[in-house]
Order: sequence, then structure tokens, then C-alpha cells
Amino acid sequence: MPELFNLVLIILILLGLGVALYFFFTSTRYQREVAEASDPQLFTIPALVEYVKDTINEITRTNLFELGLNEVEFKKQANKRAELKKALKVCMHGSIEDKQFVKAFIYDILYSYIPADKINTIIPFNNTCLLSVRDKFAIILHMLKKEHGFDALSHLIDTYGLDRLRETEDGELAFEITEKDIEIIYDSMNLVPDTDDRLEIITQAVYEKYKGLGVIDEIRDMNIDGVSAGVSGVTAELFPSDFTGNQLGGINPLYNPEGTFNGSKAGRVKRNYECVWIFYKGKSIKLDFLGFDSESELKRVCQIIYRYNRGGQLSESTGYRVNEMKDGSRVLVVRPPFSESWAFFVRKFFIKNVTLEMLIQDENAHLPIELIKYIVKGGMITAVTGQQGSGKTTLLMAMIRHIYASLTLRIQEMAFELNLRRLYPGRNILSFRETENISGQQGLDIQKKTDGCVNILGEVATDPVAAWMIQMSQVASLFTLFTHHAKTTKDLVYSLRNSLLKCEMFNNEKIAEQQVVSVLDFDIHLARDYQGKRYIERITEIVEIPDLPLPQDFREEADLAHKAGSFMDTAAEYFKKMSSSRLFETRNIIEFKDGRYIVSNPITTDRRRRMKKAMTEKDARDFEAYCEKHLNAGEVITA
Repeated sequence: MPELFNLVLIILILLGLGVALYFFFTSTRYQREVAEASDPQLFTIPALVEYVKDTINEITRTNLFELGLNEVEFKKQANKRAELKKALKVCMHGSIEDKQFVKAFIYDILYSYIPADKINTIIPFNNTCLLSVRDKFAIILHMLKKEHGFDALSHLIDTYGLDRLRETEDGELAFEITEKDIEIIYDSMNLVPDTDDRLEIITQAVYEKYKGLGVIDEIRDMNIDGVSAGVSGVTAELFPSDFTGNQLGGINPLYNPEGTFNGSKAGRVKRNYECVWIFYKGKSIKLDFLGFDSESELKRVCQIIYRYNRGGQLSESTGYRVNEMKDGSRVLVVRPPFSESWAFFVRKFFIKNVTLEMLIQDENAHLPIELIKYIVKGGMITAVTGQQGSGKTTLLMAMIRHIYASLTLRIQEMAFELNLRRLYPGRNILSFRETENISGQQGLDIQKKTDGCVNILGEVATDPVAAWMIQMSQVASLFTLFTHHAKTTKDLVYSLRNSLLKCEMFNNEKIAEQQVVSVLDFDIHLARDYQGKRYIERITEIVEIPDLPLPQDFREEADLAHKAGSFMDTAAEYFKKMSSSRLFETRNIIEFKDGRYIVSNPITTDRRRRMKKAMTEKDARDFEAYCEKHLNAGEVITA
């Protein structure tokens, strides 16, 4: 009997041991260790991307009816999956909330998958010498973001003076952030990310390649003016094989005997996908240390970045797309054969609580600030002109703050850039934009039926829109604000005049020009110097030269000889008027000279009277006091 009991006990022990061994060898940890031993690349960013992709696909495609859930759990899982699917579709289109949701989901997946002792295998946080420059930048940006939020990149640039003009390796002056800059900054900051920080940095790296916008994903969210890629470096057509100068057809003719490209001293020439540029405070800064890994990665980003709210199809026949992102940024994407390479441009215009005081800060800044306020309150038809990147749209956003809140605003844009309802949610504002089926001309026509008092055009860029702007300013609104790329006030007038002629609204240059001059009141011209400094170059008043009647003295002369002489004087005056090209004059009211704003001329009496008529009594008195104190208004002679 004892022998039988011992036999049964031994069998039970062996059976229990077998079951334990079975569960051990089939456990996730064991399988992971075996897989790691056979595949040393298991814990790398590409491998994690594939693992996350497979895991999320399994979650989103699982048949919930097969899980045997109760009603409450079923609804919870169904809602969670629906929210995940929605976030996965729009997280790359500027939706910060959806991006954070997807990243949190990825974080949870990686947290349960990556052992604590393998984190440094993915990115060598514990060994500075093994960290790439891109990894160091990611760590710097993550740690600064914890403290400064979306101002992290701005803080980094301003603190270390990375936006200063410097000499490149080619001996040229440019704005550039190099690998050496990042190395020095990383060493000086003594950053020690903890385990959570390290896993979040890995999560961001996985997200960038899975659903994000690659290396510009975090940069795009920062409070900068814009980011672009694919705009420098050489394309594959120049180097179908490698960068050594040896092509399938022989030596690249652009290489010189020293082995550099087109005279460059920089050594290896970068490809078109290997550089990223940011636009910061009017400066185009090259991030020389950052770039996409391949042409296909740049192409992937170009194909998804513009698709918010059905952005249309980017194809060879339609080689560009302009759209807005969810946060109000404007995105332009171009592709071959329209452009020489794939490229994108993201411009960010939304600035919280933007004011004139924030934008204009040089000596005597109160002069243009106050005058712009009174120009807007006085209902003057005003053009904001300047080159690209000079800050026209941002200034226009700040000017709108000073339009009386009782006035309704109607905006026409090519793409939604101003986002005025975010800045002024309590005002009566409605924006329109061009579409494939609705032109800007039709949009302006529709605005006439929307009870609008003030019409704002994001940009007068086409002849039909320019022509309709002139008509609209004459009959359809109280006043109009618009932006234009004219270099001078005369160029502005002539450009609008030519648009009227091209649209065949007039066939006489003089009459068309007279129509333009009768409409325009002021031109605020912005400038940006080679160092990226933005300022108001001038505020110009456009004064129409009065059309004086011809002398009629010859009618009163009794003597025939005197009558003939007087008539000849009248005829001479007529031909002089017909041949004269001057229908207007430009008066620079305020100019920027030697680093400060100065008053050059007073405002004409007639225009000052019109401005005061459109203001409240208090604003009219303040404007009169401003003119008396700063513009020497008492000396003005009516034009």
C-alpha cells in the first residue's frame, strides 16, 4: 500500500513538473528571450514599429462577438476601438489630441512588451558616445517640452542663439543648426531621463514612423512659423547610383577634380530628403543634423500631411495641393513632375492673443501702432504688402482686433489661414475659401449676400480677385483689408490696374488706374532683412490728384484775338492733362530709418476728416490729439 501511494505521488509530481515546464516554454517572456537570442534586431525601432502595427491591427480587426463579453464590456470595447480608429486616421493632420491618444496607446503596448533592461538596447541612453545626434536632439526636445510645452524649440533656439547668422562650411553666411551645436548643447545640459522619459522618447520614435510625420512630427507642433523639407540637396536623377561621382553613364559633370559637388567644400553631398528647414521669426533656418531616412519616407509624409478634411488627390496631373491642417496651419505639397522632387511647406499663422505691441517693438513703435489702430477704426481701405515671410498675415490678424466689434466680418482666402474665429470667438465672422468648383470671384460675389460690413482678403493673388476687390471696395462693404506682394505703393496701384485691364473690365489704362486710386487709402509695407528681422518699412497714404476743371476764360473774352489766345491756353491745359501720367501721389506718413520709426509727412486733411467721421466720438478726439502731437496735422493742406 505505501508503495502504491509513493508511485501515485511521484506520478503527480512529474505531471505537475511537466505542466509547469509547458507553461514556462509557452510563456511570452520565454518566447521573447528565445526570439531575442535568435534575432538580435528584436528591440530596434523598426522592429517595434512592426510589432505595434501588428498589435493595433489585431485590436482593430478582432471580432468582438467572439470574445464572449457582457453588454457593458462589449460597449466599452466597441467605443474604445472606434475612438482608436478615428484617432489613427487624423492624428497626423495637426490634431494634437488624437496624436496624444495614439501615442498613449502605443506607450501602453511598449510598456508591457519591452523589459526594463532592454530600453537602453533600443536607444543607448546610458552611453552618450553611442547616441546619434538625432537621438540627442529628441532627448533635448522631450526634456524641454516637459517644462516649456510647445515653446520648447523656441526656448532652445533663443537660449543658445541658434538663429544667428553664421558662416557655413562653404564659407557662406546662412542660418544653420549643425550637429556640433546639438552635441555641445546636449553635453552642457547634463540630461538624465528616467525610465518613463526614455520609454516616452521611444514611443515618439515609433509613432513618427508608424503614423506620424517622420522627423518633423514634434517640430511641426512647436510654436514656430513653419517647417519644410525636400527643398535642398540633390535629387536621385543626379546620382542614380551613389555620391562618389561615378554614375551609370560615367563621371558626374557637376563634380570637380577635388571630389566635391559644384565647388562645395562640405564633402559628401546630401540628398534632397536629408535636410529639414524651419521658419522662425522671419528666418529660414536649416537643421543640418536632421533629415528623413529615405526618399520613400519623405514621399510618405508628403502624401499624408495635406489630407485633413479631404484634401484632394495628389497625382502627376495635379502636382500640388494647398490645404489647412486641423490646428489652422497651411500646408503646401508638391511632387514630380511639377517640381524636381517631393517637398512640403507648413506655415503656422495662429498666434494666441497676437497684438500690434507684440509685433512692432523697435524704437518709437508707438507711432505706427497708434496710426494702424486709427486707420482700422477710421474704416480705411488698406493694403498690407511685403515679401513672403515678412509677416503680412500675422499683422492682419492683429489689426482686426481694432475693428469695432459691432461690424460683421467676411473673409475670403485661398486656404483657411487667418482663423479669426479662434482669436475672436464672440464676433460675427465667416470665412470662405476657393475650392475646385468655386472660384475666388464667385466667393466674393456670394459675400455680398451675407450682410458683411468689412471684407478681408487673405491674399489678392489673381487678376479676377483683384478686380472684384476693387468693385467690392466701391459698393459692397464699409471698407476692405487685404494683403498683396507688391514691392512699392506704385507697384501696388499698377498691379491692381493691370488686373482690371486683364479682366477686360476697362480698356483704358488711365480710367482703370483712376478707379484703383479712388479706392485705396493706405499701404502698410512690411520688410524682412537678410538677418530675418521683420519691421514696418513704411505706412503710405495714397492721395488722388484732384481733377481740376479746364479754364473757361475764353468764353468771356470779347476781342477775337484775346479769345483765340485764351482758347489756346485751354487747349494746352487739356492736352497736358491727357498726356500726364500722374493720377496720384504717395505720401510716406511713417518710415523706418536707422532702427527707429520717424514721421515723414502728415495725413491729408480730407482723409483725416473721413477717418474721424467713421470713429466714435472718443476715438475721434484721441485721433485728433495724436495727429496734433505726432503728425503735425495743423500744417496739412487738403490734397
